[in-house]
Amino acid sequence: VQLQAYGGGLVQAGGSLRLSCAASGRTFSSNVMGWFRQAPGKSRDFVAAISWSGSMTYYADSVKGRFTISRDNAKNTVSLQMSGLKPEDTAVYYCAADKNSRRTYLEHAYMSRGTYDFWGQGTQVTVSS
Repeated sequence: VQLQAYGGGLVQAGGSLRLSCAASGRTFSSNVMGWFRQAPGKSRDFVAAISWSGSMTYYADSVKGRFTISRDNAKNTVSLQMSGLKPEDTAVYYCAADKNSRRTYLEHAYMSRGTYDFWGQGTQVTVSS
């Protein structure tokens, strides 16, 4: 089972990037998917999550209105569209998935690292000022 995040890069402040996460080894169409990020010297923090059905999305306050998470279950992928990027968005971005099929959580659980069982290797996003 493998999750691979890609699409990171260097962008100027105010710019946009689209991250994607491809899954292999199994299908994640019935699983919660999330994005986290980790800046140098800091903890890995929640960014966004999407329910297994795609009907519910959750965002960290710092990215609300700028980032959009989506999923394509037919392609076994989840994406994170990032716009209005700021230097403080600079981090390695990780995608993650839980192991439970069609599980619904309380909101705070979607934002918790402990909910997720599978993690990708991360993709670097650097925003210059």
